[in-house]
Amino acid sequence: MALVRVKSKFQVTLPVALRRPAGVHVGDLLEARIERGRITLTPKALVDRRIDEGLADIRAGRFIGPFSSAAEAMKALRKKASG
Repeated sequence: MALVRVKSKFQVTLPVALRRPAGVHVGDLLEARIERGRITLTPKALVDRRIDEGLADIRAGRFIGPFSSAAEAMKALRKKASG
């Protein structure tokens, strides 16, 4: 069991032993709720992080498309894979 101290602005630091197995990273969102008198924090960042990564790829120009058909998309993907 890990103990954490509540700081003056009601902040807490999650120990590495809890963060790593839960997959919590800087900037992630945690859902906080009261359950039977206990505060629970549930990571909600996996999808958000992947969306952020995808948007960063788009901003950096790392994408192909849009395509007018599935055949056109497959042709572009095959070309990218071979070259």
